[in-house]
Amino acid sequence: MPKIVYDGSMDPRTFKDVIGGTIISLLEGDPDVIYVDADLMSTIGTYKYHQEHPERAINVGVSEANMMGVAGGLAAAGFKPIAHTFGPFASRRSYDQVFLSAGYAHNDITVIGTDPGVCAAFNGGTHMPFEDVALYRAIPTATIFDITDTVMLESVLRQAVNLPGVKYIRVGRKNAAKVYDEGSQFTPGKAIKLREGKDITLVACGIMVHEALQAADTLAREGIEAEVLDMFTIKPLDEAALIASARKTGAVLAAENHNKIGGLYAAVCEALSRELPTPAGFVAVNDEYGEVGPQDYLQERYGLTAANIAAKARELLKKK
Repeated sequence: MPKIVYDGSMDPRTFKDVIGGTIISLLEGDPDVIYVDADLMSTIGTYKYHQEHPERAINVGVSEANMMGVAGGLAAAGFKPIAHTFGPFASRRSYDQVFLSAGYAHNDITVIGTDPGVCAAFNGGTHMPFEDVALYRAIPTATIFDITDTVMLESVLRQAVNLPGVKYIRVGRKNAAKVYDEGSQFTPGKAIKLREGKDITLVACGIMVHEALQAADTLAREGIEAEVLDMFTIKPLDEAALIASARKTGAVLAAENHNKIGGLYAAVCEALSRELPTPAGFVAVNDEYGEVGPQDYLQERYGLTAANIAAKARELLKKK
């Protein structure tokens, strides 16, 4: 079980440093691992390794669809490819190649999509995928991770290269709140209970885990006990943990840095509707496109904040 050390402070390490360092460690430790990138090695610290080992770290250029085809071919030849690009190009732009050359063809690849959702910030709406989770959820047997902090990132990435199927790791490049102690290990498909509660369940993933924990503190001062689950694996969803919490609290609120259509909220509602009809709400992006701005502004703009989670929780509690 991961050890929780959350106190609201930011992690001194950035995601991009851990992505680059972990990829290089995997390349050095396993001759079957090969890394392909679409001209973004400098953004995650792997460019020097590419210069020294171009046969293990391949820059395909600005051709993301081709990169996914290359990754699928490498997997068919027995390798364990890791493919990296920005989130929109890892999903929208190369979707057919991931679906066919990897998923349909039963070629095991690991895809890292960086700066998803509002994390894209000044790269703007063209680079701001809110729909990437919905797309990957539609790929049969795909596994989807939305990463909370750097400790989780390293553990998940090291495991992902040896998991079957298409694996999509959704993660920022900057730093985020530190939630887990160094060395913690995570089991794909298993949610982590960060806080016990009896009144409402807050199910969150990625950068919204921090916001959910902050919201739980706010609600606690009002006498509302919120249970908080880190649902870092969106597919397959840990339905057992979700149902157990929903049965105890009687209300579920999903908080995500995705579009509510097809994302975590949709997955939660699908599970609840089959197993336990329960009032459910969301804090997520509505049916909208992205825009340019700093991340804190964008979180306010799309309502991805602790204050909004607390407000939505109060509304939802009235429906119990």
